[in-house]
Amino acid sequence: MRYITLLILLFSLSGLHAQTYEVGIFAGGANTISDVGRTDYLLPSNIAFGGLFKWNISKRYAWRGSLTYGKFTADDTKSSSTARQQRGYVIDNSIFEGSVGLEFNFVEYNLHKLGPAFTPYLYTGLTYFRYDYQYFNGGVLQDINQKEGSFAVPMTIGFKYRINQFLIFGGEIGARYTFTDNLDGSNPEGSNFEEFQFGNIFSDDWYVFSGLTLTYTFGRKPCMDCFE
Repeated sequence: MRYITLLILLFSLSGLHAQTYEVGIFAGGANTISDVGRTDYLLPSNIAFGGLFKWNISKRYAWRGSLTYGKFTADDTKSSSTARQQRGYVIDNSIFEGSVGLEFNFVEYNLHKLGPAFTPYLYTGLTYFRYDYQYFNGGVLQDINQKEGSFAVPMTIGFKYRINQFLIFGGEIGARYTFTDNLDGSNPEGSNFEEFQFGNIFSDDWYVFSGLTLTYTFGRKPCMDCFE
């Protein structure tokens, strides 16, 4: 078994020089879909920014990793729901996430050929994020200066377009289905906090990062494409 593992490792290392990589930045906005604030699926309430790295293993697929920080405000008074407007809760929170997964291109995306390259894409994988633990007591937000962590599943759709030989411009909308229901302070966990829970406690929260990307691409052309 160890010989097979060694062969796989050597094969992977030998192919590193022959792949195309991308490193770049993301900038945009963040919003949440939860029991407090607006019910819009896409309406950023604050900033989001981060960095990303891609390893294009073929014309259709790329491994991807990213670190992103975002802030959001959930404000009942801006909701279309009359009940939420009357309640009037407001919460600010921040999210710092790390995400890894696979990006799938809808059309063949060959960065080793001259000329424009464009494709829509989908991305999914696994995300771990940290956020501020808060709750409401008598309508007053309680911030105990504590961080909590949870996992999420990213569901991202976007596009990318090569500007020139080295720069790639893109845009994406990425919703994260989280495994927590307390991004908005509506469902603090623990027996001592049951009286502070409200909303739909059987539905976990979502958050959305939407924005633009700019990446720099580098790496040698795979030998198998030398005669294309």
